[in-house]
Amino acid sequence: MTETFLIVGLGNPGREYRETRHNVGFMLVDRLAVRLNARFSRLQSRALVASAVYNPQSTGTGERKILLAKPQTFMNLSGQSVQGLVHFYKLPLTNLLVAHDDLDLPVGTIRIRPDGGSAGQKGMTSILERLGTDEFARLRLGIDRPPGQMQAPDYVLQEFSEAEMTIVSETLNRAVDAALEFASNGLDAAMNKFNGVIS
Repeated sequence: MTETFLIVGLGNPGREYRETRHNVGFMLVDRLAVRLNARFSRLQSRALVASAVYNPQSTGTGERKILLAKPQTFMNLSGQSVQGLVHFYKLPLTNLLVAHDDLDLPVGTIRIRPDGGSAGQKGMTSILERLGTDEFARLRLGIDRPPGQMQAPDYVLQEFSEAEMTIVSETLNRAVDAALEFASNGLDAAMNKFNGVIS
């Protein structure tokens, strides 16, 4: 039987937010959709959803159904979409991966974690509240700390600089590989292979 995985990218809907730091989770699932030749063609549980079949041929583990989701609720209500999709597909939380921006990591860094708090990320706070547990995988994408006296809410809604976008693009490619490793071989394999700064 084909196993199903849900990979959620966090962000804010709307053209004006598309390339902001807070939307790097959306950027990741968009890039995953390109890699998997999938399209965000339906709205489900207040999220744009794409689905694809992925066959990690090198592992011999059989094909996977991968669902990609971009909640359209705005960041602080993301848990509504995640809870709805998890319940609809009857997914074990071991098959859920949430990708989001992280102020505590430098640009160019990804971290895969099995659990933990929200670190102030409003989308993660919403998901933790809705699921009632922190025991699900997350892929944290570094966006750096705000410079000087700038407040975090203003900073995360800024766009990346041109120089940063070059690094972000490389990082997203690595994060795509990490997400597919998670779906293919599990969380431990993905953590062992991909945690750290891009090489």
